[in-house]
Amino acid sequence: MPESRAEREKILGAAHAIERGTHKEPERGFRVIITGKGGVGKTTITALLSHLLSKDGFTLLAVDEDPQMNLPYAIGVPKEQGDAVVPLTKNLDYVEEKTGARPGAGWGSLLRLNPDVSDVVERFGIKGPGGISILVMGTVVAPATGCLCPENALLEAIVRYINLREREVILMDTQAGVEHFGRSLAQGFDQAVLVTDPTFNAVQVALHAVRLARDLGIPTRHLVINRVRSENDIKKVRALLAGSEDLFTDQVVLPYDEQLIECEPGVEPLLAGPAVSPFVEGVRTLKAALVRFGTP
Repeated sequence: MPESRAEREKILGAAHAIERGTHKEPERGFRVIITGKGGVGKTTITALLSHLLSKDGFTLLAVDEDPQMNLPYAIGVPKEQGDAVVPLTKNLDYVEEKTGARPGAGWGSLLRLNPDVSDVVERFGIKGPGGISILVMGTVVAPATGCLCPENALLEAIVRYINLREREVILMDTQAGVEHFGRSLAQGFDQAVLVTDPTFNAVQVALHAVRLARDLGIPTRHLVINRVRSENDIKKVRALLAGSEDLFTDQVVLPYDEQLIECEPGVEPLLAGPAVSPFVEGVRTLKAALVRFGTP
């Protein structure tokens, strides 16, 4: 059921309080937004990147901005624990505590937000396998205007006003399409991963998203061609991209892997098996590119 007007005003007020009261310092970590058409594999790729970066000693905050809220399960959170997660937009008591505001007092001037990844997750998220911190946005209901302003203003404020220290990373798995770019949620991110598969519609969404990412000033934009079964799949995507290749910083090809169906929803079995997965090796290549471009 849609939130009441009072609840939505409370969410917006919390976002504004965070923006007013948090001192943003220069960062040493990096931020990556993962986007593309629905069903192209964004969540799986985000979960694998989270594990691979965590194994390399990075402190990970994986943000689930998709209303389906499947990222915790993909990372490996048990179903009963994932089902019990209270999304960010429903944690208003915590938001009030963090911002120093109380019901009836308005969203006051004193902010109590420690811009530390572990502290934010303690209040709004959960810990997954490998020490991966997960922040779940939650289901949002779009009004007729198509604007998701209160909920996403709160997410934007919290994510953007975390000060990342050295070897701290935020990966944000987005909902399908490019609407999050329209809300400027991606501003402040260093890199964008544009995921497509060898279909016309998916490539068109990736092209739309990469242009918006460029216009928002995201300097590094990785193209990921997922579920490739043959060289013809790669040729098809490149033909559809003809004339737009320079919008992408680099390109990573991920082969189709039946193991993804066998182990879903979690990706951990892909990393634990004795056999080398070409799909996982492709994601490792993407991980190396993220580290190379994201490390100051």
